[in-house]
Amino acid sequence: MIIILALFSCKKLQDLNTNTKNPLYVSGESLFTGAEVNLFQEMVTPNANYNIWRLIAQQWTETTYTDESNYDLIDRTIPDNHWNWMYQYVIKDLDQASKIIATTTYIDDPNPAVKQNRLAIIEILTVYSWSNLVETFGNIPYSQALNINNLLPKYDDGLTIYKNLITRLDTAILHLNPSYGSLDVADQMYMGNVAAWAKFANSLRLRMGMLLSDVDPVFAKAAVERSVTDENGLIASNSDNARLVYMNQPPNTNPIYDELVASGRHDYIPANTLVDTMNRMNDPRLPLYFTQVDTSSTGEPKLVYLGGVYGESNDFTAYSHVADQLQVPTFEGLIFDYAETEFLLAEGAERGYNVGGGSAKDHYNNAVTASIIYWGGTEADAKAYLADPRVAYTTAPGNYKRKIGFQKWLALYNRGFEAWTEWRKFDYPVLQAPPRALSPIPVRFTYPISEQTLNGANYAAASSAIGGDLVTTKLFWDKY
Repeated sequence: MIIILALFSCKKLQDLNTNTKNPLYVSGESLFTGAEVNLFQEMVTPNANYNIWRLIAQQWTETTYTDESNYDLIDRTIPDNHWNWMYQYVIKDLDQASKIIATTTYIDDPNPAVKQNRLAIIEILTVYSWSNLVETFGNIPYSQALNINNLLPKYDDGLTIYKNLITRLDTAILHLNPSYGSLDVADQMYMGNVAAWAKFANSLRLRMGMLLSDVDPVFAKAAVERSVTDENGLIASNSDNARLVYMNQPPNTNPIYDELVASGRHDYIPANTLVDTMNRMNDPRLPLYFTQVDTSSTGEPKLVYLGGVYGESNDFTAYSHVADQLQVPTFEGLIFDYAETEFLLAEGAERGYNVGGGSAKDHYNNAVTASIIYWGGTEADAKAYLADPRVAYTTAPGNYKRKIGFQKWLALYNRGFEAWTEWRKFDYPVLQAPPRALSPIPVRFTYPISEQTLNGANYAAASSAIGGDLVTTKLFWDKY
């Protein structure tokens, strides 16, 4: 008994030297979960230090502090924050997760197809994350970026990176095997559903291919058609959407709830640019996107949808607010949805790509209907809206870029980054910078200040290569 107690005491003393809050080993699966959640955090949050795309796309505007609505990216070092978040908390963790899983021996599920699925899924989310940085900045550190022994990585050409990412996506899709499992609950987007990841990957390739359609139409067409013909299919209903469902209690609540409700702040309201447009169109999504406000000073109440003046100071109480459904703790975050897939197919049909599934009009109608139903409308709402000559594909004004670009901007509400990207690609709707804006509407983020000071030579070379480190410098894919 004395010997046993002595051994037990020694073990306990040794345990005192172990910091249980700083583990020596972290599983690849937990790193993947953290990276996935961090990616959604960055894409969903309306925190003005990180994500101002709803403002740039003029879906929302500010109330008291209007710097970001006037395209001040510097005071809050927004480009630095986005750059650092994506590299450090998303891409680097995904890279490390892949390395750990590749070298881990699984006793509970030793089938090599399961590990292969895990690695392919990590690769798909990695491609998504890299594509976001390229679409934001242009040329970026890529081939040398994850080497911790190289503190001054070179910048790679944006188009070269983008094509390489599509090639990586091709390989990852080939390595997915829906007959086997993957990451299970470590994957908060699809809960390890490999078939769902295959649809997401094909839809991502479709999106990326279409983005190159004006700069390299041959490469773009091939990427798009590989996505459409792949046996795994595309995101084909709202149930396939790439989403993260938040929880009812912090710290895992919807970031919009965190910033608009839990913070007690009243910084954002819908912008008149969007609200006025939807009012003119009698858009059925108005009550699904916004609240009404009473504009009567005397007599009977007059409830209307009223957006704040974009770029100006606005009284929070005098205008419509973001709809209640967006502000609940459990409201989901999206990075890809069915409506977007159908808009991409409509564009592909117009460009003469073999996308199947009907005409550009058919895909356009599917996209508009999918958006209305996702937000809580009905088939009847969609049918009536699409019967309006201003909305109907055959009679809506302008060329296909205007038709698709305009409706896509409406459907990408609350997905500010993609709304900004599609506006840059289509140049529709026609948006105007506010009178006090520091610049025209940005078409890219400037490089981080930290890169200018710490990686100066490579920064200077990259800036020269893209035509100047300005918010007005169009990126390689933005040809018109």
